[in-house]
Amino acid sequence: MVLKIDLKIFIFFVLFYLTKQIKLYATIMILCVIHELGHVIMGLIMGLKIEKIEIMPLGLSVSFKLSVDDFNKKIKKGNVLVLKKIAIAAAGPLTNLIILLIVLNTKINFYLVSNEIIAYANILIMLFNLLPIYPLDGGRILKEIIYIFNGSIKSKIYIQKISKAVIICITMLGSIGIMYLKNIAIFFIIIYLWMIVIKERRAITLSTID
Repeated sequence: MVLKIDLKIFIFFVLFYLTKQIKLYATIMILCVIHELGHVIMGLIMGLKIEKIEIMPLGLSVSFKLSVDDFNKKIKKGNVLVLKKIAIAAAGPLTNLIILLIVLNTKINFYLVSNEIIAYANILIMLFNLLPIYPLDGGRILKEIIYIFNGSIKSKIYIQKISKAVIICITMLGSIGIMYLKNIAIFFIIIYLWMIVIKERRAITLSTID
C-alpha cells in the first residue's frame, strides 16, 4: 500500500487560517477522513484491496486493486466492477448523510466544535462530492452509469464534457459569491476544481487514445 501527501494541503491550511476559518477547515478535514472511511469499508465489503491512499487538500483519496474476474462478468456494456465502483463512490456521501442525521436528531455535544458547524461541514462535503464532476463521487457515479449503457469510451468522452460544463457554471456562480461574500476561499476551491478536472481530462484522453 502506498501513502502520498498532496503538498497543496498546506496552502489550504494557511488560506483558512488567514480567513479565520481554521476550525471549519479542521472539521471538514476530519469529516472528509470519515467520508473516505465510508469508501474504504464499502470497498472491503466488495472484496477489493487498498492500493494507494493520498492525503489531499479536501480529504483523502483511496485507490483499490481491481479484480480481473470482475471485468469478465458483463452487465450490458459494463461489468460487475462498474457496479462495485458505483457502490464505493456512493458510500462516501451516504456516510456524511448518516452523520448529519445523527447530529440533527441527537443531543450529542462535541464540545470543541458546535453541532451547527459539524452539520454545516457535512452538508458542504456531501454536496461538494455529489457534483457531477469527475473524479468527485458524483462524477464517478455518473461515469459508471454512462459506461453501463454506452460503453467505456463514450463514458469517458461524455463525463469530460459534463465536468467541463458544470465547472464553468460553478466558476460563474462562484465569482458572484466571491464578490458578495468577500471570501477568497471560494476562489481557491474553484481553482482546485479546475486543476483536478484538467488533470483527469488529460488522463482520460491518454487512456482513450491507448
